[in-house]
Amino acid sequence: MDADLISKKELLELTGISYGQLYRWKRKNLIPEEWFIRKSTFTGQETFFPRDQILARIERIMSMKDDHSLDEIADQFSPTPTIFLSVSELLKRNIVTKPAIDLYLDVVPGAEALSFDEILFTYALDSLLRSGDINLDEGKIALRCLIHCFPAFAGKPCELFFARKLGVATCALLGGAGELAFEPDTKVVAIVHLGTLMEELKLKLL
Repeated sequence: MDADLISKKELLELTGISYGQLYRWKRKNLIPEEWFIRKSTFTGQETFFPRDQILARIERIMSMKDDHSLDEIADQFSPTPTIFLSVSELLKRNIVTKPAIDLYLDVVPGAEALSFDEILFTYALDSLLRSGDINLDEGKIALRCLIHCFPAFAGKPCELFFARKLGVATCALLGGAGELAFEPDTKVVAIVHLGTLMEELKLKLL
């Protein structure tokens, strides 16, 4: 059997959870439907899971379930959690720095409460600014790219590519296994893995 998969029986024995818990978490969308993989074996049809992903997810659920409801945990695992935070709260909780917030407000004047996606954009911008890979004017280019292009990915992980050619900056988003090619003499300055930042941000916001 594929070493990357774990059977339902082995999963229950290894984690100590019950059959009922497993399927309740599935109904509550804590465990994605696509992780339940039906395969033919010599004993008939059995259910398997992606080993590393399911073990990490169950460990996370177990660590959270005493302090949070299942609905709250499900929202944490959602691609775009239902959350709005004020600008002052983001600064108070040290989620992002003031230069990133100021730049966001320059591009989106009057914003007071930011959704998860908007916080993600500011968080990604903050990461780029703190790394020194881009300057403030280039930050506006990256931010506008995120605001206009990210909704097309419907919350799925993607990557932000930031590049320069002859001092002129540009950026693009790439999702899945697609390939991205730039003109000759274009230098890719930074690649931001938005899926990784999404998971980091969820931990900070919960």
